[in-house]
Amino acid sequence: MKESSENETWSRFRDLPTVAEEQQKELVESAPEYKYNEGELIKQLQKYVDGTYGEHYSVNKFQATEFIIDGGHGEGFCIGNIMKYAQRYGKKDGYNRKDLMKVLHYALIALYVHDLENVNE
Repeated sequence: MKESSENETWSRFRDLPTVAEEQQKELVESAPEYKYNEGELIKQLQKYVDGTYGEHYSVNKFQATEFIIDGGHGEGFCIGNIMKYAQRYGKKDGYNRKDLMKVLHYALIALYVHDLENVNE
């Protein structure tokens, strides 16, 4: 009898959507009609950022950026890289989309650093 009860309980929970599925569904239902394809571009940015975690910039699961942030130089480092890649766009390798992705990625890291340093805002 106990086994049947456990199976019934499991089957009720197994058919429930996961929290992530529910959150994604809510986001899709509440997302505005973007004029500039922001939803798709954000997905592409996330795919780009995810890809950086397997590149040679990551050593033993640590990135140099982590050490720079820990040393108190994160904001300047990020802003400097934003400027570097923004100024490089259209010059080195032409109008290279990857340069714009780097600008956005460093902007995200700058937001992270901002939040770390301004927790009381």
